[in-house]
Amino acid sequence: MGMIAIIDYGMGNLRSVQKALEVAGGTASIVSRPEDILKADKLVMPGVGAIRPAMDKLKELGLVESIKTYISSGKPFLGICLGFQLLFESSTEGGDVKGLGILKGTVDRFQGSVKVPQMGWNTIQKTPNGEGMFKDVPEGSFVYFCHSYFVNPQDKSVTATFTDYGIPYTSSICVKNIWGTQFHPEKSQAVGLTILKNFVLL
Repeated sequence: MGMIAIIDYGMGNLRSVQKALEVAGGTASIVSRPEDILKADKLVMPGVGAIRPAMDKLKELGLVESIKTYISSGKPFLGICLGFQLLFESSTEGGDVKGLGILKGTVDRFQGSVKVPQMGWNTIQKTPNGEGMFKDVPEGSFVYFCHSYFVNPQDKSVTATFTDYGIPYTSSICVKNIWGTQFHPEKSQAVGLTILKNFVLL
């Protein structure tokens, strides 16, 4: 199954992600150097916080190009929460902030009467695109969220699950070797561990 590298750029709950991956059957290490990212068999980018400081930190550590090179190699990648949002072109957070631009689309703030951030448990509705990612995960399962912004992919066919929070939005994606979840699988108990196991077994 190979080594899973977890990117440390100063904005993630790294130990809980590492522990969850190990419980799911993987071998995971925390890395912060470009060469370690490129050597990984699987790569996970967690994250909590805002896109602008996250991009600043990735640039400061010289990780942007290594992440892009790794993903273009076709090896499995998982982005979690902020690490998921960073995959897209831009965010409306604090103006027009550029992301990694690996996937086309934007990151937008929840509007209307819903409480922001969305914090706590909510359900997921699976699409056919998420068949492998959500193998053995029942329809309507609850997972754990903590976010004020959501991704708006240009190509909706990449969506693996939808979640309703005032509006139906993309709560996970699967496109080629890239998996991304807005929710935290490492905090989502048995359902989250099942998703991580499916990733470990890729």
